[in-house]
Amino acid sequence: MKLVIIAGPPAVGKMTVGQELEKLTGLKLFHNHMSLELVNKFFDFGTPHLTRLDKEIRFSIFREIARSDLPGLIFTMVWAFDMKEDEEYINEMIAVFADRNPEVFIVELSADLDVRLIRNRHPHRLSHKESKNNLEMSERSLLHSEQEYRMFSLEGEFPDKRIFKIDNTHIAPEEVAQMIQREFGL
Repeated sequence: MKLVIIAGPPAVGKMTVGQELEKLTGLKLFHNHMSLELVNKFFDFGTPHLTRLDKEIRFSIFREIARSDLPGLIFTMVWAFDMKEDEEYINEMIAVFADRNPEVFIVELSADLDVRLIRNRHPHRLSHKESKNNLEMSERSLLHSEQEYRMFSLEGEFPDKRIFKIDNTHIAPEEVAQMIQREFGL
């Protein structure tokens, strides 16, 4: 079982890189908005209802994948590295796959803010993430995350995790996916 977690700030390209990595490896992609958009049809972002239901859906899918014969999973998420809860979430997710003795690979994407603001408006992103079509709200949320949270890990911060950092400001998603595939032997 191979578990690839692609983390990074909003609009860095997690989903798009994940889609390219899925093509290269055959691992299934579960990008974070697949569940968020469903739950957001009923509950607003930031509400306990959305947070709880989104996690229930995700972890139900994780458990089924862990019980299946699938060779692995690519999952994307925003990780605020200064929030202990986010690290706990990742550890809880990895624990679901413990019986499969997973190889866990974490990719940390980063890109310049001005590039992420442009990507935030890209038609590909908007076609997969209905909630991002409210561009004013989406941009405000992106800037809030940038100001309030540390969206990058510190050197040696997670000695128990294998983290591959990539600044994809000027690298095409296909090339980033190839870099990930080579780094982890996928």
